[in-house]
Amino acid sequence: MLTSTPEPKTVMAPKETAFYEQLGRRIAERRKTLGITQVQLAETLGIAQQTMAHYEAGKVRFAAALLPVLATTLDLSVEALIGVESKATRRGAPKKRGPAPKIQQQLERISALPRAKQRLLLGMLDAAISGASARAA
Repeated sequence: MLTSTPEPKTVMAPKETAFYEQLGRRIAERRKTLGITQVQLAETLGIAQQTMAHYEAGKVRFAAALLPVLATTLDLSVEALIGVESKATRRGAPKKRGPAPKIQQQLERISALPRAKQRLLLGMLDAAISGASARAA
């Protein structure tokens, strides 16, 4: 196992701080969606769990050499992981509009819950949709 420690504390520019905080949130959300613990992800990357926690919190710069392994482990492209549009999207593939990304995020969070809680939430959602459909008709 590689022993990697976070880079020494240095002052980051606000834009850089925002980037690392957003990267950390994307990593944590995807890890949780896939049911992977910080310890498991850290072991895969060959780093300490505490370092992974610092990365997810956006407190330290993420080691660029870890991005390909992390992206593969989280089943994402490096571009998606760092929050950059892919070339296909820039070339004219339709962009998502409206609330779809938020809905997708909520579905991923629901899928990470235990089955009993999923059933409860989905039952409530079905009832709300049925009620809205009946009122619209």
